[in-house]
This record gives sequence, structure tokens and C-alpha cells, in this order.
Amino acid sequence: MPTLVPLIGAAITLVAARSPRLQRAVTVLAITWALAASLLMLFGVSKHGTQAIAIGGWNSDVDGGRHKRLGPLGITLVVDHLSAMMLVVSATVLLAVILYAIGQGLRDGTEAQPVSIFQPTYLILCAGVCNAFLAGDLFNLYVSFEVLLTASYVLLTVGASVDRVRAGAMYVMVSMVSSLIFLCGIAFAYATTGTLNLAEMSLRLNDGTVPGGTRNALFAVLLVAFGIKAAVFPLSTWLPDSYPTAPAPVTAVFAGLLTKVGVYAIIRAHTLLFPGGSMDSVLLVAGLLTMLVGIAGAIAQSDIKRLLSFTLVSHIGYMVFGIALSSKIGMSAAIYYVAHHILVQTTLFLVVGLIERQAGSSSLRRLGGLIGTPLLAVLYLVPALNLGGIPPFSGFIGKVALLQAGAVDGSVLAWTLVVGGLVTSLLTLYVVARIWTKAFWRARADAPEGDLSDKAPSALMDESTDISYSDRDDVGSMPPGMVIPTVAMVLVGLAMTIWAGPIMNYADRAAADVMDPKVYIRSVTDIGTLHPEHTAGGGK
Repeated sequence: MPTLVPLIGAAITLVAARSPRLQRAVTVLAITWALAASLLMLFGVSKHGTQAIAIGGWNSDVDGGRHKRLGPLGITLVVDHLSAMMLVVSATVLLAVILYAIGQGLRDGTEAQPVSIFQPTYLILCAGVCNAFLAGDLFNLYVSFEVLLTASYVLLTVGASVDRVRAGAMYVMVSMVSSLIFLCGIAFAYATTGTLNLAEMSLRLNDGTVPGGTRNALFAVLLVAFGIKAAVFPLSTWLPDSYPTAPAPVTAVFAGLLTKVGVYAIIRAHTLLFPGGSMDSVLLVAGLLTMLVGIAGAIAQSDIKRLLSFTLVSHIGYMVFGIALSSKIGMSAAIYYVAHHILVQTTLFLVVGLIERQAGSSSLRRLGGLIGTPLLAVLYLVPALNLGGIPPFSGFIGKVALLQAGAVDGSVLAWTLVVGGLVTSLLTLYVVARIWTKAFWRARADAPEGDLSDKAPSALMDESTDISYSDRDDVGSMPPGMVIPTVAMVLVGLAMTIWAGPIMNYADRAAADVMDPKVYIRSVTDIGTLHPEHTAGGGK
């Protein structure tokens, strides 16, 4: 459902291009349906354990048709605690962002905006993201990446301004290189194991017949491909130049979700295909550099969108840190932090969209006096403090869990990352406080370019024209259609703090799943021990 319903919705909205109301209704309904299906899977996994289904009848009958056995061909979809959580969080974000975009378009006008192509493309992106979390074979994961990347090419360049096309061209080239590397990794994996089913590949890679050097080489190829998608340093330089040029809703969903799909793929490869920690030192160093280089880049920025894009890169380092510890406590902390960061980073970019609409810019050189809009100030302050790791917010809880995992590991490299994580957290607090003091507390007249502004708010098109701020049209109060989804995201982020105990317990169960590949493998191979009348099976 999370894959098929958005794809069907995309087809309907494309046909209904001349009926905006129908487009909006179908888009919201499709994503709501995907969210409901994800919640049902979350409940099912919590009650019954990991579930798997073979699509298209690619089972081979053995024993005269008495039993079925899953072969190495065909598509397998698998949902465990990790993928169910990622689906729910992703669908929540996707729903909030599309409601925000619809509210912005309704208030600021869509006559000259490319809305008719935006919503079908957005639904295709939704399908690709959801399918990536369900993919049970390496090639289906590749297809999921290509689906979401193809949609992201359109969303990133929507409006076709010079800046967006320039950024989009670089983004497309980097993504194509990443996809080519991934495709090479798939070819190497198939040549090595004779299968692309992740469960069977895990069995064949770890049965002692594949030389250690071959395993490490294959892991390195896949890590490079996934590292580009996750924006792990030094493969992250493309992100700060690409995301800030897109419209606010697009930037929000990109920042919240797309890099996390890469992180999810790293988790699967690290725990299912290549357990044993052969590349942990490399990942730890990469995580440390990602933290420090990312936050150093954020300090140097004067535009809020670019600043937050660098903090996005920086905090990917925390997730890589938890993964590379190869411990249950580290993985649990990383999974919790992934969910936290998706929600908080998306919320902050939605707030930036409100700032751009109200103040005519996202540049700190032009902003000031936003404290005069108390609701906007609160909507920024709560997720900003959360991102900075101020107690008792979920950012603090996630970082403490990661630092505790590093301390339990006790190695020199782990302690180095603990120190690096503390430094990065303090510097993150510095950069979000810098936004607060310059954009909110300072009077606009004291800003170096406070007399300049964009002419008018824009939904999707990049129609920025510098005029005097005093000549700018009064845009009125913030549209409820934009404010309500943003408030909802702030509240969901706070919910991760209020219910941190149960959510962390769930993250512990998800970590136990991924750290024990036998659970995942048994859930897939259980399909092969069912009687013919069954089409899906689950492992408890």
C-alpha cells in the first residue's frame, strides 16, 4: 500500500492536471492512506514480529507442490521494527509537507505556479521513499532509489530558474555517479553470491565461502554509493549547494527524508550483509569528519537555508557514529536519532519557509525584528533548541544515548567521537542561537541589508526580485494552511520527548532485529516453509 497507493494517486493527479481541487484531494488521500497502512504495519510488527511477502508468485514448488521455497528471483518485501518506524515517520513528514505546500499555494496564488506537475511528482517521490524501506532485495532497493531520485530531479528544478537549474544539474550528475556505483555493486554482489535477495545474499556472504577481501571490497563499493546518498563526508559537498535553491516544501522533505534513506541502506548493509565490523574504523572516522566539517560549514553561512543544510550534513555524522559502534546500544541510539532528526530538520525548513514569506528573505544580512511575530518565534525556537540538544528535548536524549554508547565501547576512536559529538552539539547550539539573535532579536534596521527584500512571496516559482523592504506589499498574517502543519510537526517532535521511554524501547527492539540477521533471514525464508495456500509469512 505505501508504494502502490501513491503511484496510483500520481497517475490520477497527472490526468487531473486541470482540476486543482481533485489533485489536492487525491494527493492528501493517497499519502494519508500510506500513513494508515504504515501504522497498521507498525502495529503488526510490534505484535507478530518481522513480516515478509513474495510478490508475483516467484516461489518454486518442491516436494510435489506440498511446500514452497523462495527462490533467488523476484521481489520480496520485508517489514521489521526499523522499516515500520521509518515508514511511519516518513509518511507523517510527507503528509505535513504536502498540506503546507497546498496551504501556501492557496494563500499566495498558483495561477503562474507549476502545481499541476508538482503533486504527481511528489507522490512518485513518496512511493520511492516508502518502497526503499520495504525492499527485500538489492535491485529493488536500487529501483526505489531511482524512483525517488527521478522525482527529486523534477522537484529540485521546478520553476526552472537559473540557480535551480545550475544546482539541479550538479545534483543530477552526483546522483547518476552514485547510482552507477550502486549498479556496479549490484553486479559484483550477484557475481559473488548468485542472488540479489538480501536474506539469501546474507547467508552466502557469511557462510565462509566468500574470501574476506572480496567481502570488504563489495562492502566498500556499496558504502560509497550509500554514503553519497546519505551525504557522509567527503561525499557530502553536493548537498549544501543543491537543497537551499528549492522551494521551502521541497527543501523540507529533501532535508528530512532523502539522506535518511541512504542512512537506512547503510544500516541494512552493515548489519545484514556484512556483520562483523570490518569497516567500522572507516565509518567512525567518516562520522567524526562529517560532524566537524558540516558544523564548521554552518558557522560560515549567512543564509538560513544553507546554514541548516550544513547542520543536516553534520548530524548525519551522529547516525554514522551509532551504526559504526556495532553494538545494540549504539544502533538503538542511532535509530532513535534518525527519527528525531527527520522530524526536527523538516520542521526547521518549514519554519524557514514562513520566515521567507513574512520577511521576504532567508538571509541573516536582511532579517531582523521577527520577535514581533511571537508565533513564528516559538515555532523556530522549539525545534532549534531540540536540534541543539538542549534538555529535555529528544535531541538531548538521542545525543546522550549515542555518547553513552561510545563510552561503553571504550576505544580511543570511540572516545574521540564522543568528544567530537560534544563539540558539534555546542557549535550547533551556537549557530541556531545566532539565527535567533540576528533574525528575531535584532531590529531589521540594524541588519546590513535590512532595507532590501524579495518583492512578493512565491509558492514554487523562484521569482525573487530585490526591492526596498518599505515598498514590499503587505503579505498579511501567516496562512493557517502553512502554520497548522508546522505546528503539528513541532508537536510531533515534542512527542518524541514526552514519550521518549516507549519510543526508545521500540528503538531497542528495532536494534535487536537488525543486530541479529537471523531474525530477518528467518522471516524471509519462512515463506518457503508454508503450505501452498499461504502467500506471506512472518517470523516471530
